[in-house]
Amino acid sequence: MSAVISPPITSKTPFFTMKGDHAAIRVPDFVACKQWFVEKLDFRVVHEWPYGDLRLAYVAPPADDHFRIEILGGGKPAEKPSYTDLADSLRLAGYHHICLSVQSVDEAVAELRRRDVKIVTEPFNLPAINRRLGFFADPWGNLFELAEVLPS
Repeated sequence: MSAVISPPITSKTPFFTMKGDHAAIRVPDFVACKQWFVEKLDFRVVHEWPYGDLRLAYVAPPADDHFRIEILGGGKPAEKPSYTDLADSLRLAGYHHICLSVQSVDEAVAELRRRDVKIVTEPFNLPAINRRLGFFADPWGNLFELAEVLPS
């Protein structure tokens, strides 16, 4: 397996302090979406607030205070396509998925299946990045990737 080598970090950029913070998803049912993240993924609701006619919330993984998903809920957003597999999902341009790191993709997928979460792609190895991956979807068509670092 090939190792993924990152270029050296440089402080010679005005964006040196830039880090990932959150990704936002738009859903029609704010309450149901919050409940889905809490019940299906054991996420925590860390903050809620109104924005115009919408309700917003940050939800965070069970043991990560540095990454959140922002739920934008309410109103009548246009429907997203429902993907049947990973190849089908690659036909549209734009946002594709949010990746979450796990210790075991197989165990996570088994638990998601037990919790009636839609599995889009069964776990598979991708040697080019030394990862085992799997994909699942929420009830509103948003895709999520699970990634496990494989032993070198």
